[in-house]
Amino acid sequence: MVQSTLKSLSLSLSLCLSLSLCLSLSLSLSLSQECTDGYEWDVQSQHCKDINECVTIAEPCQGEMKCFNHYGGYLCLPRSASVITAPEPSSQAPAGPPPQSNEAFGSCPVGYQVQGESCVDVDECILDLHDCQPSQQCLNTVGTYSCQCPEGYSKIGLECVDVDECRYRYCQHRCVNLPGSFSCECEPGFQVAGNNRSCVDVNECDMGAPCQQRCYNTYGSFLCRCEQGYELGPDGFICNDIDECSYSSYMCQHQCANEPGRFSCICPEGYQLLGTRLCQDVNECETGTHQCEEGQTCVNIHGGYHCTDHNRCQEPYVQVSDNRCVCPVIKPECRELPFSIVQRYMSITSERSVPSDIFQIQATSVYPGAYNTFRIRSGDDNGEFYIRQINNISAMLVLARAITGPKEYTLELEMVSVNPLRSYKTSSALRLSVFVGPYAF
Repeated sequence: MVQSTLKSLSLSLSLCLSLSLCLSLSLSLSLSQECTDGYEWDVQSQHCKDINECVTIAEPCQGEMKCFNHYGGYLCLPRSASVITAPEPSSQAPAGPPPQSNEAFGSCPVGYQVQGESCVDVDECILDLHDCQPSQQCLNTVGTYSCQCPEGYSKIGLECVDVDECRYRYCQHRCVNLPGSFSCECEPGFQVAGNNRSCVDVNECDMGAPCQQRCYNTYGSFLCRCEQGYELGPDGFICNDIDECSYSSYMCQHQCANEPGRFSCICPEGYQLLGTRLCQDVNECETGTHQCEEGQTCVNIHGGYHCTDHNRCQEPYVQVSDNRCVCPVIKPECRELPFSIVQRYMSITSERSVPSDIFQIQATSVYPGAYNTFRIRSGDDNGEFYIRQINNISAMLVLARAITGPKEYTLELEMVSVNPLRSYKTSSALRLSVFVGPYAF
């Protein structure tokens, strides 16, 4: 429209003036012409100059887009885009001379910048001239750059998505996926090996397993065990003492004493331990621990001892040896009494099973044609004993009823000898002191 108006004006003037005047007026008017959109008149160069909208317009491009100045306008392109400028035209019709070079690129190709007289690569990553996503890593290359995903991520579309390494079973036991990575975990009783993937057994016994006494390592676990005399508690770690004495009344012959991890047997006074369980009578007469006086004889019995006088013969008997008394036939009072009395001592245990043979009587003098009988002359008031004759010269004293000691019996056993051919009758006695011990051992 502007050009048409000027032409009309020039034509009108040519009618009134000479040709040279019209031409001169036309040139004068052309000096004040306007430029097309995107250009502005440069008075100094008398040309239309391209306007750099990337500078004159505040925030011409939004988001990750970058502004590129262009002839008569500007472009909003991704930061990774490359723009190749076309050769400058030799002239530009009435709008004026061609615009100057794009100031955004200078005289070097895109991706380069002027340095002295040469072009050097622009590091878009450092200068933040890239359009990589926040999840991506910018990698500078010659003349440009690339957006890559970190290790452990894969690119899906424009985003970097974490790779689930656990899908590929990298771990022996358990795999835990992590952002950009993964970690391996082991079952209890195992630990991750040096390759961070395999699992090896843990020796809990060397690592302070809570076993109170003994620890045994197993594959993936451990076991607690106890010393002899202890048993494992419900928690599987603590060892509790076993009360062996409560298991049976036969653990010890006399008394059981429980101790930590073991037990011991105790014997009563007058006994000593035989082995670990049994009690044996102490012979005080042999060990010299008795207190018998001079003129007395020490007789050992179960659980103690008994002191007897050397001379126990009573009238009308006369002592002829340490344990034998004789009643002389010349004494009238001896006619109805046994000719001799022999002293014997014995000790038996308490609560013996009955009937029980406890003492054998044996005749020391045998006369041809004599017939011998045996009986209990005195001392068996309650019938605890009886005589069982074995043959003509011997008999057995039998315990008929169980006896609980301590008790002492003095039995007078008599052997009567009869010789019918000679009308001869005589007897001898055995005075037997029976000591019943207080225990069944």
